Amino acid sequence: MQELLADRQGRNASMKLGDAIATILKQEGVEYIIGYPVNHLLEHVAKFDIRPIIVRQERVGLHMADAVSRVTSGKTIGIFAMQHGPGTENAYGGVAQAWSESVPILVLPMGYPRRLAWVERNYNASVSMRSITKTAEPITSAKEISNIFRRAFQNLKSGRGGPVLVEIPTDLWNEEFDPKDYIVPQRIRTGTDLSAVAEAAKMLVAAKRPVIYAGQGVHWAEAWTELKELAELLAIPVTTSLEGKSAFPETHPLSLGSGGLAIPQAVRTFLDKSDLIFGIGCSFTETSFGVKMPAGARIIQATLDPGDINKDVPVVLGIAGDAKIVLEAMLAEVRKLHGNKPKDAKAVAKEISDTNEPWLAKWMPKLTSNDAPLNPYRVLWELQKTVDVANTIITHDAGSPRDQLSPFWKAITPLSYIGWGKTTQLGAGLGFAMGAKLAKPDKLCINVWGDAAIGFTGMDFETAVRERIPILSILLNNFSMAIELKVMPVSTEKYRATDISGDYAAMARAFGGYGERVEKPGDIVAAIKRGVAATEKGQPALLEFITSKEVEVSRL
Repeated sequence: MQELLADRQGRNASMKLGDAIATILKQEGVEYIIGYPVNHLLEHVAKFDIRPIIVRQERVGLHMADAVSRVTSGKTIGIFAMQHGPGTENAYGGVAQAWSESVPILVLPMGYPRRLAWVERNYNASVSMRSITKTAEPITSAKEISNIFRRAFQNLKSGRGGPVLVEIPTDLWNEEFDPKDYIVPQRIRTGTDLSAVAEAAKMLVAAKRPVIYAGQGVHWAEAWTELKELAELLAIPVTTSLEGKSAFPETHPLSLGSGGLAIPQAVRTFLDKSDLIFGIGCSFTETSFGVKMPAGARIIQATLDPGDINKDVPVVLGIAGDAKIVLEAMLAEVRKLHGNKPKDAKAVAKEISDTNEPWLAKWMPKLTSNDAPLNPYRVLWELQKTVDVANTIITHDAGSPRDQLSPFWKAITPLSYIGWGKTTQLGAGLGFAMGAKLAKPDKLCINVWGDAAIGFTGMDFETAVRERIPILSILLNNFSMAIELKVMPVSTEKYRATDISGDYAAMARAFGGYGERVEKPGDIVAAIKRGVAATEKGQPALLEFITSKEVEVSRL
């Protein structure tokens, strides 16, 4: 690649559009681009030692790019490239999910030739995706690519996260440009109002039953240490959103656990009894899959985007700013008022333990069930006890896998749990796990999905095999969309709308991966160990557990 650049510099610095874009991406430190052909950029970047990773459908590739950004706190920006027309149409859902979850990804669709781009009803990505991206801009001249990509990466690296789209019309590839004037933009951190922080510190120190609610803004700011210091200094219990899960170690005595649609008892109890909730790095967006704040709660909200303050819940004090900057300032103010000696946390820790113990006892029959078909809670309970949790990144799919995993899985290290729960797409977990493995190859990366989800994206398990991305897929197969049985009457007819089927372990083997079907409780742990061993040898593994139609979740 260096010889290629040197040769061009020695002759004519101008280069074709694709090579010029590849040069800019190389300056940005891009190592791989995920894509679905035909997008000529995939061929151009390969010449510059940027690895193209080809998926079988667009939204899986977008989910991979999404996870790359998440597990690196945005230090590595996930990139996805696709063809114009149907490729951009198929990609819409994956872009929409990244938008709803505020994840920075660079989306590079091809576009119709400029003479046709604005002709109805050709699909114009830069227009159609404007409502689900931070910016969406077509390249109209090769001479503008330095400006366009500088704007794109500045938006990706700064402010609230979200997709940024640059559309490349198909008639531009032969235009030439010299990108020597490209300047790599730096990340910009947003400061805060110190007087508001001082007021918040007074309120927090004076509160009798405060609770910290941490969102994914703590991850993006890498403010895990500051969050832990604040909690320990004032002995404040901590809970997180699903997106913020793993921002605070869930084995810590002050951890309440993480709340989504399904939550531990302590989360609901402590929020409801609190006299002050300090939300840090969170939007408090009201969704069907998030924890609801108690009516009449006194809330301080500190978040990056001021547009989120007072958006869904009324707050007594709003603070705009980067979570790390806010927490650093908060710690300084709290120490002025309280001193450096941490409050005794024994009483709070005991109350947390006493609250969760009977709740966990209620669930132990399912978590330790010896029934066959297997109870999915038993499978996930054994999974957590078998793998090295500290060296694992895990994610879930929508519906039952999310609700059966999130209350009980104790995340220990930051960025070890990819939680999501707004615009949820069945099958997204597979792409998340593959993207996480790309970005963190030394981690065990797991996706937990159901037989409905694998029907959407299962073919891309072949991508994991072909592209040498050794993930561990945990499939909970009950031959049914069991969660839907709670909202529809059970039919006595021969056929029912929720019935589905398949031998997915055999599918994994046919693709060249490791596949195993497990039906007996006593075989769960050994199968997990064999699956992990396969990934350590570089082989993607799919463990198919035949489970009961479990519909109960911890909704409080």
